[in-house]
Amino acid sequence: MQKGKVYLTGAGPGDPKLITLKGLESIQQADVLIYDRLVSRELLKYAPEHAEFVFAGKFPNHHTLRQEEINKLLVEKALAGKTVTRLKGGDPFVFGRGGEEAAALAEHGIEFEVIPGVTSAVAVPAYAGIPLTHRGIASSFCVLTGCENPEKENSAIDWARYANDQETLVILMGIGNLSLIAENLIANGRSSATPVALIHWGTCQKQTTLVGTLANIAEEAARSHFQNPAVIVIGDVVRLRERIAWFEKQLVMEV
Repeated sequence: MQKGKVYLTGAGPGDPKLITLKGLESIQQADVLIYDRLVSRELLKYAPEHAEFVFAGKFPNHHTLRQEEINKLLVEKALAGKTVTRLKGGDPFVFGRGGEEAAALAEHGIEFEVIPGVTSAVAVPAYAGIPLTHRGIASSFCVLTGCENPEKENSAIDWARYANDQETLVILMGIGNLSLIAENLIANGRSSATPVALIHWGTCQKQTTLVGTLANIAEEAARSHFQNPAVIVIGDVVRLRERIAWFEKQLVMEV
């Protein structure tokens, strides 16, 4: 039997209209669609009528399928001659474990294609009115994970390196470690008055944003029961939100 092909497709940050044309085509061609928790369900309706749907969502304290099981499923379906679309939130190669899936497919000689997606690290702050770079404020930004592999003995993040007040930090999957993140940055020299924004369900109709400082953001998040999924933005560019926030103003007008 001829092997199938796998598309590792980035679905974008939440708003279904932010998927790329090529990403949409991969959904339309799918015999099997394996999708994540943060993928908009609106995208599933573009799959063929015969398509098989497999939910592979990962929650903070529960994984529907472990990563090893997802890798195995991709291989099994492709070896059965199926066209498989692995639909992942954001971009498959930005903290999406797409590299692990690609490696598993390559190991079994299965053809695959990576279709980049709009990463939440850039799109979500933009929808909150926060440019990651701005002339005279921040000339660079860095994207970090807020949830490293729990099997690591020590953190691979050099917090001293990111204590520079001139650089914007974007942290994904970090709400559960928000207090520790703030403490590490302050301990390594970043001002406790540095603005911080937490953006919940960015680019979606239920987007909300909480703004504070490194000194108080963990307390504010706890008080408001702020939860995942969320993107954390740290840096002086957060102050620009007061003037150029646009998406949430649209949501208020629609109501």
